[in-house]
Amino acid sequence: MKVRQHLPILLMLAATALTPTTANAQAVDYADGANWLCRPGREDACAIDLTATVVMADGTTSRQEFTADASAPIDCFYVYPTVSTDQTTNSDMSPDAAERRVVAQQFARFRSVCRPYAPSYRQVTLSGLMAAMAAGPFSLDQGMGYDDVLNAWRYYLEHDNNGRGVALIAHSQGSFILTRLIAEEIEGTPAQSRLVSAILMGAAPLVAKGRDVGGSFQSIPLCHSASQTGCLIAFSTFRSTAPPGENSLFGIPPSPDVTVVCTNPAALGGGGGELRPYMATDGATIVAPGRGVEWVSGGPPIETPWVSLPELLTAECKTNEYATYLEMTVHGNPADPRVDNINGDLTPQWGMHLVDANVSMGNLIDIVRQQSQAWQRR
Repeated sequence: MKVRQHLPILLMLAATALTPTTANAQAVDYADGANWLCRPGREDACAIDLTATVVMADGTTSRQEFTADASAPIDCFYVYPTVSTDQTTNSDMSPDAAERRVVAQQFARFRSVCRPYAPSYRQVTLSGLMAAMAAGPFSLDQGMGYDDVLNAWRYYLEHDNNGRGVALIAHSQGSFILTRLIAEEIEGTPAQSRLVSAILMGAAPLVAKGRDVGGSFQSIPLCHSASQTGCLIAFSTFRSTAPPGENSLFGIPPSPDVTVVCTNPAALGGGGGELRPYMATDGATIVAPGRGVEWVSGGPPIETPWVSLPELLTAECKTNEYATYLEMTVHGNPADPRVDNINGDLTPQWGMHLVDANVSMGNLIDIVRQQSQAWQRR
């Protein structure tokens, strides 16, 4: 898969010159727990406060506690997107604040339905991505980053899986990597029988036009219900008021015989549905700390680190003349006290890339929970 356009300066946070990468090519030892951001049963990047305040349209709030399931029947294996702020082409193996923040935003909440596994890996950094895009088309599913995730996956299968079901979860660079890994290491192997689902956000794979398979995978179909296992969920989110255009980074197929996958997490069977977002209370996204958000006008400050916003967002898969994408509609009402919008935009080419996972987190958790139950009944 190729990245198609230059990365906006906004995403870079600060444009700085690259220094030679300090990461060497020696294989990472994933027997060392320090090389995992998350593993079950320990205090790490996933073991955080996930308490949320539910904010209704009329301004009323309620507290929603979070409980991890230490005896969850399945596992989740997560590969995070491009967030490292290391000033080298590839990151080192010492996670920075951004790498921990993205785990909080996109993965830690899955601990309520599965045992968490999230390897650190020597990803292409934000600076490395900027330099590579300036040089022309390139692939994010090759090099040290892919090799590290491959080694982590093989270690997990041999030492941790023990025949359990596993949901694969990724975003952006992580989705490019997992798309290749699934095609080369899982599809057509005994590991495919353990696949609960693959959730590949923000860099959707391809499917043969008019079919459920073909394209990126030959035998892993699209998910059509939460009781279906061994299937694929993938999407890239754009506002209904800012659909993708001809220079969009996401959703444009490379040839007329394939289409970019969009499976709506709010309505796997098709059509539209309500998104169930979990947003950082301070407004943080995967690439930047928050600056504060007034979720209820004139209301008391929200003291939990997360907010949930029922009935604010809906989504439906759409195809326009350029792309296939998840169209997100915001149903804000200036007459009520609740906030009328969410952040997460970059540029029109990127859509709502920064919050692909946040806006659908509640939906995805419920889907994986139901898929886990279905996988056990097989």
